[in-house]
Amino acid sequence: MTPKESISGFISPSDSALGRLCASLALAVALAFGGSADMRAQGKLFAIQKDSVAFFQGLQVSVDIAGPVIRAVSDYGEYEAALKANLHNQYFPTIEIGIGSAEHDDIVTGNYYKTSAPFFRIGCDLNLAKQKHTPNFVYAGLRYAFTSYKVDMSRTPTPDPIWGNDTAFVIDGETCSQHWAEIVVGLKAKLFGPIHAGWCVRYKRRLSHKDCSAGNTWYIPGYGKYGDTRIGANFNVIIDI
Repeated sequence: MTPKESISGFISPSDSALGRLCASLALAVALAFGGSADMRAQGKLFAIQKDSVAFFQGLQVSVDIAGPVIRAVSDYGEYEAALKANLHNQYFPTIEIGIGSAEHDDIVTGNYYKTSAPFFRIGCDLNLAKQKHTPNFVYAGLRYAFTSYKVDMSRTPTPDPIWGNDTAFVIDGETCSQHWAEIVVGLKAKLFGPIHAGWCVRYKRRLSHKDCSAGNTWYIPGYGKYGDTRIGANFNVIIDI
C-alpha cells in the first residue's frame, strides 16, 4: 500500500453536441490505449484496480494562477478554484467555481462592453496512467458549465456610413446566460509534500445561450470571447487535504 501524504500530515441546447463530446473523449482514450486492437485493455482503464489502497483518498483544492495574470494584462480574465474528490487515485469528481470579468472599449467601432459574474463547472477526471498510485500522471475529463451574467453595453453616437442615421445605443444590466460542455486534458506533478502543480487544456463547446437585445455579447464569464467553440488553459497550484 502506497502511503498518501496530506496537508494535515505535512503541517500537522443540445444533447447531440454533448454526445459528440463524450464520443470524442472515448475515442481519444481508446486511441491512447491501443484502440480496437486491445479493447480489453481499455476496459481495464475504467475498472477499479484491486489492491490494498483505500477507495477514498481525500480531497484536492486547487487555484488557477493563469487567469489573474491574463486579466491583469488584457481586457478580460477569470479567477477560479476547484475542489476534487480522489477516488482510488483513479477517478476525480470535480466542482469548479470562479468569477469572470471583462471591460472592453473598442476605439474602432465605438462599442463599450462590461460584465462581471460567477460561473460553475461540474464533471469528473480519469487518471490515464497505467500505474494509478503515482504522484505524477496525465488525466482527461468532461465538464458541464453554466453562467448567468449581466452586461453593460453602449456605443458612442456615430453616423451610419451608408444611411447616415445615428447608431448609438445603451444597455444597462441586461441578463444573459450560457450553457457549455468541455473536454479537459491535463497533467498533475508533485512539487513537495502535499503541494502539486498542474496544467490543463480545455476544449469548450457551447450548448445553448441567451444573448442581450443588442446581439452577441463580447465575453462570457468562464467561457471566453463569443463563439461556438473556444480553447482555454489553466495553470494550477494543487493541495492534497
